[in-house]
Formats: sequence, C-alpha cells, structure tokens
Amino acid sequence: MSAGVTRLTLVSHGMTEAMRAARFPADEPIEQHARGIAADTAALRGDAVRIGPEVRAAQTAALLGLSGSVDPALRDLDCGQWAGIAMDALAPAELMAWMSDPGYRGHGGESITDVLDRVRGWLDTRAADGQRIVAVTHPAVVRASVLTALSAPPESFWRIDIPPLSATALHGRGTTWTVRHTALPV
Repeated sequence: MSAGVTRLTLVSHGMTEAMRAARFPADEPIEQHARGIAADTAALRGDAVRIGPEVRAAQTAALLGLSGSVDPALRDLDCGQWAGIAMDALAPAELMAWMSDPGYRGHGGESITDVLDRVRGWLDTRAADGQRIVAVTHPAVVRASVLTALSAPPESFWRIDIPPLSATALHGRGTTWTVRHTALPV
C-alpha cells in the first residue's frame, strides 16, 4: 500500500423489512433470510473496521465476520418523526419536498445537506489515515460518500442506487477521494 493512501470500503447493511415495505427506517434488524447469505469477505479485510450504531449495521458486520468499533458518524439519515412510517402515508407534497429539496427538514430530522456535511467531515478525518478501512453503514452514508468524492451537487443524492449488502470502494489522499470501484462482494 502506498503511504498516505486510505482505502475505504463502504458496506451497505443487509435488507430490512422497512426497506422492502418502503418505510422510513427505524432501528430495525436485517431480515432473517439475509442472515443466511454466505459472503466472500476477502475484499473486506482492513486495518480498521467501523460500524454504524444501528442494529442493522451491527448485524451485517457480524454476518460478514467483521468486528470493530461503533462510529456515530456512520449513523443513518435521521428521519425524525417519519421513522417507521410508510412513504405512501405522507402527503405527496411532503414526500416531493423531501426528495427534491436537499435542505428539507420538515420531518424534524436531518436534511440531505446535513448528512453530506456529517459524512464529508468524517471522510476528511479518514483521508490521511493511510489505512485500509471497512465501514459497515447505510445507503445514505454511502451515497453521501460518493457525492463527496465526486464533488457532485446534493440534488444528485437520490440518483445513486446503493443495494443492500453492496460494497463501494473509495481511495483517499489528503482530502481528495476517488471512487475506485463499486463491487458486490457479498
């Protein structure tokens, strides 16, 4: 490994009932069938493992045979009062505002720009580590990481599809990140 290059593999947690039912996430577990999936974890070796604080992130890490420290910066998008509610239960204008305005906070939680700022700060602290880091986290955090690496506008957030149990690799040097590749190793 070259000195000063951080290799970051972001792993999206396994499928949850909330994802399948198009509900805003609460702190739910991964689905039972996801727990039986055999994974090729060779690509997920690292010097450090960081895990989002939610149950679904911890269960996914365990499924992959990874142990590490919980990192609050890797938490999912806070949906505020919408947590656990089906998307189709919202007024169409509310849902459209949330999907189209990156600064929207009408649900009492985080806006997309809040998540981008949080993740950008986390990436800035990791870029100079010079380590191989595996982070088990959420689609929102992976999207925010990719947007940060590409200097893409916040309006692009919902245009990146991050499937459950997928891995996205970034390489960092200084405060600059490169999207190295996207893989589905699991």
